[in-house]
Amino acid sequence: MPVADTSQHVSGVAERYASSLFELALEESAVPAVTADLDRFQAMFDESEDLKRFVLSPVFSAEEQVRAIEALAAKAGFGAYVTNFLKLVASNRRLFALPGMIKAFRIIAAKHRGEISAEVTSAHALTPAQEDELKAALKGVTGKDVAISVTVDPSILGGLIVKVGSRQIDTSLRTKLSTLKLALKEVG
Repeated sequence: MPVADTSQHVSGVAERYASSLFELALEESAVPAVTADLDRFQAMFDESEDLKRFVLSPVFSAEEQVRAIEALAAKAGFGAYVTNFLKLVASNRRLFALPGMIKAFRIIAAKHRGEISAEVTSAHALTPAQEDELKAALKGVTGKDVAISVTVDPSILGGLIVKVGSRQIDTSLRTKLSTLKLALKEVG
């Protein structure tokens, strides 16, 4: 099976799970609480190589994954909706799609609030002031409120990569250095 087909399958799985969670949270007026818990899980995932390996590894059984997720959720103090959601995802052997599910949930929630969502990749964590400044700049460009999802990737060295819909703005130092390297090769 081609890799592209697999990634689209994961995307479809992620969207279905995220949509179901969003509908439940909306019915129960729990969207802000669920969003906050998912954001906290994403932060834990981004900061912990062990958690990344656990989530993405097919080696662990469903029972092991459910037990570990229960312990993690209890320790983190997640609400019932997110705890049960994570346990369901683990018992269905879909933890590998969890980052996509969180991303899809954010997009659905932003759309419901009348916002557009932007994916931002930064070499380091942004301060709340920097996030507010970025949101204001993006609102000026798009004309709509923007919900941003920040991913930290030290390999870009500096700057930002911002994706809004099908548009991407890449001001990363890595890209600038690659462009400069290519230009120097053409000159020499």
